[in-house]
Amino acid sequence: MRLSGKRILVTAAGQGIGRASALACAAEGAEVIATDRDPRLLEDLAAPGLHTRVLDVTDAAMIGQVAAEAAALDGLFNCAGMVANGTLRDCTEEDWSNSFRLNVDAMFHLTRALMPGLLETAAQKGTASILNMSSMCSSIKGFVNRCAYGASKAAVIGLTKSIAIDHVGQGLRCNALCPGTVDTPSLRERIARADDPVQAEKDFIARQPMGRLATVEDMTPMVVYLLSDESRFVTGQAVLVDGGVTI
Repeated sequence: MRLSGKRILVTAAGQGIGRASALACAAEGAEVIATDRDPRLLEDLAAPGLHTRVLDVTDAAMIGQVAAEAAALDGLFNCAGMVANGTLRDCTEEDWSNSFRLNVDAMFHLTRALMPGLLETAAQKGTASILNMSSMCSSIKGFVNRCAYGASKAAVIGLTKSIAIDHVGQGLRCNALCPGTVDTPSLRERIARADDPVQAEKDFIARQPMGRLATVEDMTPMVVYLLSDESRFVTGQAVLVDGGVTI
């Protein structure tokens, strides 16, 4: 029970990596507050110690309510995000704005609201942990047709390092998870929207040197590790779980 006695809030827990992570943390003994903006995605999410809460991470009022209810936390996994396609020339103002609004601004506002409780835990127990969802497509590596996405995920790494250095002496750690291409409902939706879905899936697989897409279960061990005391000497890192793409 690697997370026994810990209270952890997870965003975008209705599906994909967020859902799998919420369940993995609960299985390791954590009390999990699993949030998502779509209540329908939370209806069948259940496990001992897991509580669900509707939260739109772009809504300031909802963030304030959740922060008041959550009080002291041991961990926060900022998992919510979106992927916009396009180069600089064909990236729309809306895609650029929405990418930063959800991938960066929401993370900033929620983390700031929950910071007092995280610092309280860090002072009492000696450690607390923030995990931010970034990507291999960021400041680490560029990808074709991912201008807004790559820029916003690079900003996540910058935000992560800023939080980490500001609070390293207080026991509050902050790291970024940088996945490869993960087989999630979000990815399946993007594949389905492609002009040639079969070829689109082949292209996603082709860029993974291991010859397959990652599963959400490939991500959750790192999530649990970075939220647990096992990683108490790890902070400010962009941790790649990408199947060798960035070798």
